[in-house]
Amino acid sequence: MGKGDKKSKKGKRSKGSYGVSRNKKALKTRLKRVASKKVGKPKDESKAAKPKKTARKKAE
Repeated sequence: MGKGDKKSKKGKRSKGSYGVSRNKKALKTRLKRVASKKVGKPKDESKAAKPKKTARKKAE
């Protein structure tokens, strides 16, 4: 189950071929699905970019 194995994904990658374990059609559809997802943007940008509060030092 390594580079020389034609039936494993690793073997398919090393040979540069596609098959059951490395299906070209499935790869394309998965990449298309990921690319089509919208990146979530907050509606109110003032809430998203709040500066962090720093802790006060204790008085001795």
